[in-house]
Amino acid sequence: MKSCGYRGGLEFSHPDEIQRAQAELLREHVAYTASNSTYYRKLLRAHGVDSAGITLDTLHEIPMTDKAALAEHNDEFLAVPMARIVDIVLSSGTTGSPTKMMYTGNDLQRLAYNEEISFAGCGVTSDDIVLLTCTMDRCFIAGLAYFSGVQKLGAAAVRNGLSSVESHLEIIQRLKPTVIVGVPTFLLKLGQFLKSRDIDPESTGVKKLVCIGEPIRGRDLSLLKIGENLRDVWGAHLYSTYASSETITTFCECTAQQGGHLHPDLAVVEIVNDAGKVLPHGEVGEVVVTPLAIEGMPLVRFKTGDISFLVDGPCTCGRNSLRLGPILGRKKQMIKLRGTTLYPTSIYAVLDSFPEISDYCVSASSDYDLSDVVKVFVTLKDGSCSARAIMDRMQAQLRVQPEVEIVTEEQIRSQVCPGNARKLNRFVDKRKSL
Repeated sequence: MKSCGYRGGLEFSHPDEIQRAQAELLREHVAYTASNSTYYRKLLRAHGVDSAGITLDTLHEIPMTDKAALAEHNDEFLAVPMARIVDIVLSSGTTGSPTKMMYTGNDLQRLAYNEEISFAGCGVTSDDIVLLTCTMDRCFIAGLAYFSGVQKLGAAAVRNGLSSVESHLEIIQRLKPTVIVGVPTFLLKLGQFLKSRDIDPESTGVKKLVCIGEPIRGRDLSLLKIGENLRDVWGAHLYSTYASSETITTFCECTAQQGGHLHPDLAVVEIVNDAGKVLPHGEVGEVVVTPLAIEGMPLVRFKTGDISFLVDGPCTCGRNSLRLGPILGRKKQMIKLRGTTLYPTSIYAVLDSFPEISDYCVSASSDYDLSDVVKVFVTLKDGSCSARAIMDRMQAQLRVQPEVEIVTEEQIRSQVCPGNARKLNRFVDKRKSL
């Protein structure tokens, strides 16, 4: 791996050079994993896969790994002695019990490098002051990743974490950050709070918002309503970034804002359909990541459960690496409603188009006829919008018409912000089988 001065230089190389370099890195990664990971040694042997012969074209011969396998065989993924582990975090799993992810010192250096070149790609420099509104504690990796990347880039980090809007306002006034990293819905809430105090967010000096945890763009890469609201409130440039605790690899937009750049020295990405077939670039399916150069718990063909697509062709920023489109939904959250397949984010997009709606959540439960029962709960700023008007617009835009119920702010808040949740939960899944 290159030094911090590298800034992801491989991405600017000719596509053939990118492919050659990535093929060599993949070969080394698979060989290391097969030799040192008990789980993968058993898996490859059971399926008769010769790890030495794996190439970018034959990677699909290796069976995919999902979160359930990672949880069930957690310790078997460890590829180094425990004495080499320097950081342990917990990732949400499918069994209800968090899954351990263990990193070596080199893994944390890789993590910092990943975030460094990601931030650099969206124009953050050593002159910036970056306010981090995400936690570094409670065994989460995200906050540590962003802090490490900012520090490695040479920018100044302000670790205010999961604090109140009042606390962040004080930081903004005293320390004058130029970049804020946070969940879009919280950043919008923060901007609106500033306005309620007669402070124009555009006058604060914040020039960039790096958005984590929630999508701000749709299938065509245009801003969703939440993105438009953020842009209008802050008057800042918006950059979307996507990552997961398991792969510790980030896909961040560059200044062109046309998809999250794949760092080819850090990961191989595939998009697969329900049958596991690798799809061509541009087609929508599940994101499968093989994170390269990981020592502690290396993974091969890890199914993230997230739905997106790959964008190919050179970017106007000069990079020739693939880009990952916006996350369109979670595979386990896919809704089947009267013959139509959709994701909660599609419903959110319609609800966001109503200025009269102040908040909402969506509930799904099982039905006997293979169709889900979907209910939408909304709270209104005033009485100028009816449930029928909302249902009619969903029918026009989604071709289905979930039931809509107007409820109180307290009812919505109890679901959307339960306890000490890190981000909003707008989807309540009551289905018996997924």
